[in-house]
Amino acid sequence: MKTSKVVLSVLGGVAVGAIAGILFAPAKGTKTRKRILKKGNDYTKDLKNKFNGLYDDVVTKYEHVTDKAKEFASDHQEK
Repeated sequence: MKTSKVVLSVLGGVAVGAIAGILFAPAKGTKTRKRILKKGNDYTKDLKNKFNGLYDDVVTKYEHVTDKAKEFASDHQEK
């Protein structure tokens, strides 16, 4: 599954959960909003931690590909 689909699915799930929490909340609105905000922040932190490693991998691969392309270009430029 592509990363973009996973991210969109997670964001969609967070949105549905937030709406359901507001609609069915037994607590006061201010307390419910604080809980939803806290959960949203927790999910955001979790996503950043999970995708931080993925981001680093992508950057490393990009740098490797650019280095190879530069080598290829310089080799063929000399010929």
